Amino acid sequence: MEEDGQKQIEVLAKKIIKEKYDFIGLQEVNQLITSSVAKLDNHFQPTIEQQAIHQDNFLFCLTERLKELGCHYYWSWGYNHIGYDIYHEGIGLLSKTPLKVGNHLISESSDPADYHTRSLVIGETKINGRKIRIISSHFSWWQDDEKAFAFEWQALEEILMEKQSSLILMGDFNNDAKINDEGYDLVKESSLKLQDAFVVAENTVNEYTVEEAIDGWAGNVAKLRIDYVFTSHDFKVESYKIVFDNENEPMISDHYGVEVVMD
Repeated sequence: MEEDGQKQIEVLAKKIIKEKYDFIGLQEVNQLITSSVAKLDNHFQPTIEQQAIHQDNFLFCLTERLKELGCHYYWSWGYNHIGYDIYHEGIGLLSKTPLKVGNHLISESSDPADYHTRSLVIGETKINGRKIRIISSHFSWWQDDEKAFAFEWQALEEILMEKQSSLILMGDFNNDAKINDEGYDLVKESSLKLQDAFVVAENTVNEYTVEEAIDGWAGNVAKLRIDYVFTSHDFKVESYKIVFDNENEPMISDHYGVEVVMD
C-alpha cells in the first residue's frame, strides 16, 4: 500500500540484519487478490488452513530480500479479511527458530468481506530449551461494534489458557493506554498475567507509536501508544525503544515500530 514498497522492504531488511531479532510481528501484511501464487521454500511455516501466498505478499518479498542478503527467517502469514476491496490483508510472524503455527479466529465475524474479521498468528518455538509462544496480533477498537476488542480479547484468553508456556504478545491493539484505558485495563488485569514491556523496561527510548491522524484514527491530534509488546512475568525486560520514527530510522509506516530487548 505504500508509494515505495521496495524502499520500505530495504529499510526494514537492513534493520533486521543489523539487530538480529529473534522474533518480528507485522500487521496489515497485504497481497493483491489478483496476483500470482508464489513458490515457497521450507522456511515458510504454514497453518493447517493456509491461504495461498502470492508473489507480491509483503512478507514473502521481505523474506526473499533477506535471503539475498544472507539472512534466513522462518515465517508465517495468516489471512484476516479483504482490505480496500483489492487486498488479502493479514498478520505476519518471523522467527530465527522453526515455528509450529496456528491461525486463530478471535472475532465474532468470520466473513472475509467484513473488516471486523480478525485472526491471530500464534507460533510455538524453543530457544535454549525454553518453550515460547509468540503471538502477532491486530485487534479492533474498544468502541467499534459494541466493544469488539473485549470480545476478541476474551477469545484470545481462552486460546492461550489451554497451554502453559512463556508468552510474547505483540501487535496493534487499537487501544491507547490512556485514552482507551478500558481496553488497556482489560489486558493488564487479564488472567494471563501479562506485563507491559514499556512499563517494566529498565531503559526506555520514546513511547508513542502514532502521533497524528491515520486510518482508523481520523481526527486524532494526540500522541498514542496503541502498539504493544506484552510478556509473561518470566521475562526480564531490559529495554523498550521506538524505531522507524524518522529519529533512528526512516519512517516506513503510519505506525512507528517497537523494539524490545529481554531475557
